[in-house]
Amino acid sequence: MTEDSADAVVVGAGPNGLVAANLLADQGWDVLVLEATDHPGGAVRTAELIEAGFRNDVCSSFYPLAAVSPIIAGLGLDRYGLRWRHAPDVVAHVLPDDRCAVLSRDLDRTATSVATFSPADGDAWRAEFDFWCGIRDDLIDALFTPFPPVRAGAKWLRHQGIAELLRFLRMTLMPARAHTNERFAGEGAKLLFAGNAFHADLGPGHAGSAVFGWLMGMVGQEVGFPVPEGGASAITDALVQRLTDRGGRIACGREVARVVVADGRALGVADTEGGLVRARRAVLAAVPAPTLYLNLVGADHLPRRFLQDVQRFHWDDATVKVDWALSGPIPWRNPDAAGAGTLHLDHDLAGLGRYSAELGGGTVPDRPFLIAGQMTTSDPSRSPAGTESAWAYTHVPRGHDWSGDKLRHFTDRVEAVIERHAPGFTTRIRGRSIYGPHDLEEHNHNLVEGAINAGSAAAHQQLVFRPVPSLGRADTPVDRLYLAGASAHPGGAVHGGPGANAARAALARNGLGGGLYHKAIDQAHRLLYR
Repeated sequence: MTEDSADAVVVGAGPNGLVAANLLADQGWDVLVLEATDHPGGAVRTAELIEAGFRNDVCSSFYPLAAVSPIIAGLGLDRYGLRWRHAPDVVAHVLPDDRCAVLSRDLDRTATSVATFSPADGDAWRAEFDFWCGIRDDLIDALFTPFPPVRAGAKWLRHQGIAELLRFLRMTLMPARAHTNERFAGEGAKLLFAGNAFHADLGPGHAGSAVFGWLMGMVGQEVGFPVPEGGASAITDALVQRLTDRGGRIACGREVARVVVADGRALGVADTEGGLVRARRAVLAAVPAPTLYLNLVGADHLPRRFLQDVQRFHWDDATVKVDWALSGPIPWRNPDAAGAGTLHLDHDLAGLGRYSAELGGGTVPDRPFLIAGQMTTSDPSRSPAGTESAWAYTHVPRGHDWSGDKLRHFTDRVEAVIERHAPGFTTRIRGRSIYGPHDLEEHNHNLVEGAINAGSAAAHQQLVFRPVPSLGRADTPVDRLYLAGASAHPGGAVHGGPGANAARAALARNGLGGGLYHKAIDQAHRLLYR
């Protein structure tokens, strides 16, 4: 049996784990990160999956929320080689008849595009962006701080007033279909919001889909959907180098089997090889909530009512992803699609509603809705000159068998969607890599059956309901154990929010008022779960 110790043990070297580790190391803590796989990064990794010279992002690719996150900005990752690149346009939503609604960082171009669907919508889009610019800083402060965002909320009230706050809160609960019907007359602007909501796995009829579609649309309008130069791994490499420069340690190939708990306190972790790591101050787990509580901690150390809530945790839908090495750019029939980094294919509003209903009913959709990426268009370093590195993913219901032939046939349907709008696409495929739901989970155990958001982003699982009815904070019912993964508030995407919140909680517990902090959190948990 091997033994080690650190002030903080971080379970998982994905972006949230690495953010948490960096913030603790900044405060002089001795930090050890344990990663089950042979490489750090989790879902933020690049590899030559198909052919030498074609750099494919294995999972995530575009990072709009990283670009506006004060947490990521505060780490100064540009000093460690992170450079952002942009496609000419941000998003193109391709309709069945080949028309495109285009989101661009150029406000005039976006407004002109949505106005082709209804002349009044150009001004309506400008009004939405003006509203965003007025609340942006306060909203981002609220989004990326522990719940409740007292200081950010006070600033909002001072700047906007209670009436505007109530109107915004109403929007956060609305379905995208209802919200966009109030704001726009034509289908183009509505589709940009509804399509972007699907990045959070929410259909146009889901409560809460309006705010996700709006947020992604406004962030895209302001800063685009940038990609790291050279591949997603540039984010991981920068976080790793920054951490090691501050004395932090990362041990890959070391899978955690359980969190060691005694007398209601996390004392460290045990790995699958029998090794122990003592945590002098904290254990931070950047894993899904069910994995932490049901597998690593166990029922004996958790309140019964809390366990019941965890067992009701709702995952997001499963995912199928295809990467391609292409001999040339995708030959879109509509040139408006050619310059977009991200594409949405190829449903209108009614089609998005049907697709969402099929998923909700557990049916594999006949016509998958695709979110696709043109990576060489966004960053020319991703493949040899004149070629294209591209991908597409789509959601499918959980619980289906995706063995060999079924997955390949479904991939043919995915390619047929693109071929309808880009005749000759399939003839440019030099090779492809297919990840079904269980392939994604095998690559990264946090992507349980291809759940890329670590849990549903629906309204019933946000804020104080994420991951269960709780305080909306990283603190858990076990003292000095913190949930640092995307199952925690503020949820999925690469922005560092859950990791930062966990680090802040660990620092507060170990600060001058740590005893009082612990008593307050413990009493709140007793009220919630007695």
